[in-house]
Amino acid sequence: MSPDPTAALEPRGRVALERVLELLAEERASVSSVVDERAWKVHVADSLTGLRVPGLRAAARIADVGAGAGFPGLALAVALPEARVDLIESVSRKCAFMERAVEAAGIPNATVLDTRSEDWAKADGREAYEAVTARAVGRLSTLAELASPLLKPNGVLIAWKGKRDEDEENQLDRAAESLAMRPENVLDVGTEAGSRHRHLHVIRKVGATPTNLPRRPGMAKKRPKG
Repeated sequence: MSPDPTAALEPRGRVALERVLELLAEERASVSSVVDERAWKVHVADSLTGLRVPGLRAAARIADVGAGAGFPGLALAVALPEARVDLIESVSRKCAFMERAVEAAGIPNATVLDTRSEDWAKADGREAYEAVTARAVGRLSTLAELASPLLKPNGVLIAWKGKRDEDEENQLDRAAESLAMRPENVLDVGTEAGSRHRHLHVIRKVGATPTNLPRRPGMAKKRPKG
């Protein structure tokens, strides 16, 4: 991949994502702390580093958990127009922003779901996705637990994290078997993302979803396994 992960974007895709960033800068209710000239690198380039993961590039359905202002999900939807991308977010004002962005930027393969991932995993989202993405929304063991019931067997979670944390990675190792998840790889994408310590953790679903997942909403964060 090019050192600039946005280089492969089609011109219309670049225009669409520039429109999303314009809306982000205009938004009165804060949905992101970065809305200035850094936003293209911080949001779009950072999101598209996920395309380094073959399982994400090949996914037909992607769930972006804790989608927030829409990254990485909106950027991935633009870059992967044949994939269906579901943006899962439980904060309604953030969902409202993403819905406006999807409409204004013309991103037909992105759908905003105003719900908790645990609730969606009990319904139509259960084992429905080849890939799950999560950008700075929790500890690795928490993200692996939220992703497991959403992923098909052999699906992959890509977690955007900052500086590597040995304790956090060891916690994931301890929890992995009980979640039917296995840490597979850690990619250093700092030079591409514009963040010196940016890492992508790639975690593979290695079996059927454990019968005790998902737990009640909030439990994965409040009492993480491992």
